[in-house]
Order: sequence, then C-alpha cells, then structure tokens
Amino acid sequence: MALEKKQRDPNAKTSIKKTAKKVESKKEDKKASAKKPAAKKEAKKTASKKETPKKKTAKKETPKKKAVKPAPIVVRASSRYVRVAPRKARLIADQVRGLHIDRARALLQFSPRGAASDIGKLIESAASNAENNHDLVADEMRVAEITVDEGPTLRRFRPRALGRATPINKRTSHIAVALSPEEDR
Repeated sequence: MALEKKQRDPNAKTSIKKTAKKVESKKEDKKASAKKPAAKKEAKKTASKKETPKKKTAKKETPKKKAVKPAPIVVRASSRYVRVAPRKARLIADQVRGLHIDRARALLQFSPRGAASDIGKLIESAASNAENNHDLVADEMRVAEITVDEGPTLRRFRPRALGRATPINKRTSHIAVALSPEEDR
C-alpha cells in the first residue's frame, strides 16, 4: 500500500500543477480577449475615417421640369351595406366600367339583374355630385372606376327536417364609383 500511495502522490502533484497552469492561462486569455474588442473598435473607426475622405461635391444641375398636366377631376360616390351579394354586383360593375355615362345608364336601365338598379342609383348620385359640387356637365362624364367590396354578412338559419338547421348567409356589398370628364379623342 505504501508503494501505491507514493506512486499516486507524484502523479497527483503534477496533475495539480498542470491544472493550475491551465487556469492561469485561461485568465490571461480572458483579459486579452477583453482588450481585443476595444482595439478592434478603434481600428474600425480609424479605418472608416481613412476610407471615406471628405469629397467636395459640386452642385448638380437639376433637370428642367416638364409642364405638369393638372390631374383630372374625379367625382366620387359610394354606397355601403347594399343588400346584394358582391359576386352578383361585380358582374354588373364589370359591364359598366369605362363606359360613357349615357351608355352606362341605358345598359343599367334594361339589365334584368337586381344589382343594376343599385348601381344605377349610385351613378346618378355621382353625376349629381359632379354638377352640384364641381360645376361639371354630368352628360360629359365617363365611369372611370367602379369597385365592389364585400361588406358584413348577415348570418341566418333555416329549420330543416329532423331538428336540423341550415345556415343562410345574406351578403352585403360596399360599392364605390368614380366619374371623370370624358377626354376628347
């Protein structure tokens, strides 16, 4: 046993010395690494100053502005919460978009679809806005834009056989029209 202890003791002393050296070297590395970022930042600052010398910039001549045409007057009207499905109203809106106001009125007056009357009223409202608010002639306008967006859906239920219920969605629409003066072609 005595021999075994002696053999262990020399190994133990050397291993303790080795670990002490490792700990010291790690502490030195930490100190050195703490100093490095500051040195790196300073190096970056000096490098950036060297790379970007101040240049004297001459004033560039601005290009001459072209004569800007005044934006065409656009008269708007909108109707919200219209009790017609947006999908059905879009069919009519697509037919009317871009037409002269007289042709749009004629098309809407003789259309069998239910949404045609609502869109017709909205176009008449926009035409009267053009006359009263903007002093334009309503008969010289065209439908520049017409959009049909989805409004809130009214959820209803219908009784069915064996105590069941079936949902019924009553959809609404938000319709917006923009009229602009007809340009001479």
